[in-house]
Amino acid sequence: MRTRLRKVTVNIPAETLEKATRLTGKGITLTIVEGLREIERRAKRSALRALRGKVRLELDLEETRR
Repeated sequence: MRTRLRKVTVNIPAETLEKATRLTGKGITLTIVEGLREIERRAKRSALRALRGKVRLELDLEETRR
C-alpha cells in the first residue's frame, strides 16, 4: 500500500525543533512524523484506559495453552 503524502508549511519554534531533532537523531520530516504518531498512540492509550473495568474477559487458561 502506498502512503499518501501531503506537503505542509508550518511555523515551529526553532528551539523546539532543534531539541526534537536532537532527541530523535532524525531529520526534520521524520521527527515531525514521529511526533504525530506519538500523538496518535497517546490517544489510543487514553481510549484503552477509558475501557478499564468495562470489558469482561473469561478465559480458560488450560484451553488457551493448547
